[in-house]
Amino acid sequence: MSKAVLFLREIRIEHTLFALPFAYVGAVLAARGVPSFAALGWITLAVLGARTAAMAANRYFDRHIDARNPRTARRAVASGTLTPASMLWATAVGLLVLLVAAWMLNPLCVALMPLAALLLLVYPLCKRFTWGVHFVLGAVDGLAPLGAFIAIAGTVNLGAVLLFLAVTVWVAGFDVVYALMDLPVDRAQGINSLPARFGERSGRVLPLLLHGAMLLLLIGAGAAAGAGPLYYAGALAAAGLIVYEEALFRAGADLFAINERVFVANMIFSLAFLATTIAGFA
Repeated sequence: MSKAVLFLREIRIEHTLFALPFAYVGAVLAARGVPSFAALGWITLAVLGARTAAMAANRYFDRHIDARNPRTARRAVASGTLTPASMLWATAVGLLVLLVAAWMLNPLCVALMPLAALLLLVYPLCKRFTWGVHFVLGAVDGLAPLGAFIAIAGTVNLGAVLLFLAVTVWVAGFDVVYALMDLPVDRAQGINSLPARFGERSGRVLPLLLHGAMLLLLIGAGAAAGAGPLYYAGALAAAGLIVYEEALFRAGADLFAINERVFVANMIFSLAFLATTIAGFA
């Protein structure tokens, strides 16, 4: 039991709260309302499988990098508490769960499965050769609402693409903030990130610009889907999120404190946006 708890901590299972609400948003946009509980159940399993595979692969590939970073050296795989093989098994099981869920949802989801699996497995390697790693992570998370939309609609339209792009820049934005914590270590190890390439100031300014782009893309997605007025209350929440993040940077708080507060604020935002999306089609 203790190993199971340790594994769930290692893959940060609580971070699934970022991906799930927007996956449900994609499903709601496709259905123009709340889809069946069966469809939502399979979408939930698909997101859990995909995220488990992605995080387990990340822990496996980054175990040596994590071991050299004081902030991450105590992670279970980096410290040897969990074996690297356990992460390989978890990656395989996660991909299998994703495949089964895709099979139960829509043939197009199955056809696109190889592309999704490739992104899930390639993301952890990107930090070794490109500062665009944040956008690759964003695209991986953006697959959740895009896949959910396809699962319900059986096709892709402008609204689905705009939602995918919105989630891509949203996740990239707070991942840039996350990278600020490791700026000196990343530079010492030759790890690529936007702050490591362009300086600390870029890590404080770019997230606000990316979240501003997210706001515009979400408005566009709602307009393309014909959402009702209450949908756009979520856009107000996104604007409030940007103002809050800017205030955190302006206050000069500790980077670790900023990351914790940004994490909580973005989690609340994702849940609030799901609620306003459902209300926009009620």
